[in-house]
Amino acid sequence: MQLECSRWLARCAGSPWVEFSPQVALLQSSAPVQPADCLGSPVFTPIKADISGNITKIKAVYDTNPTKFRTLQNILEVEKEMYGAEWPKVGATLALMWLKRGLRFIQVFLQSICDGERDENHPNLIRVNATKAYEMALKKYHGWIVQKIFQAALYAAPYKSDFLKALSKGQNVTEEECLEKIRLFLVNYTATIDVIYEMYTRMNAELNYKV
Repeated sequence: MQLECSRWLARCAGSPWVEFSPQVALLQSSAPVQPADCLGSPVFTPIKADISGNITKIKAVYDTNPTKFRTLQNILEVEKEMYGAEWPKVGATLALMWLKRGLRFIQVFLQSICDGERDENHPNLIRVNATKAYEMALKKYHGWIVQKIFQAALYAAPYKSDFLKALSKGQNVTEEECLEKIRLFLVNYTATIDVIYEMYTRMNAELNYKV
């Protein structure tokens, strides 16, 4: 599956100006959830900023030649030839590598909540869900200091009930209705992220350095 850049980036950013073609399974679903919506809490500010910054970097490359960079795979292929030995630790290839990790964090976090994973002693807290997402998506790429910052920030995480209410954007829906919308959203969202990870593995573009 080739991911068309303009549509995919717009969906990541929550932009309303793109019409999606049915043949491209991007991040579309019937659920009114945007990837960045779930990062409204201050605890997620660094991750949200990283996602936004990487989207900007990829879009800047795309805008230089929308025809040449029509798909995400096109970007990797062109930059591989363009940068030679510097690739993949350069350009939009590097930005997308980090972006997919941030998006994976969101995916695992939301899936964990939908699956009912929780601290039985504190069932309305989302620390268990955020910790699982961090450990699966980001922890191994972060040095000791960054890991400690995230752990400390977890204590500012909102209650699950408040989080789901904020995600519903004022709509009068039950918690289960909100979770069902998230489940619908996750179908295409998860599949899309999986495709990007597979592309990086196939093209030997994954890097494991720490920041």
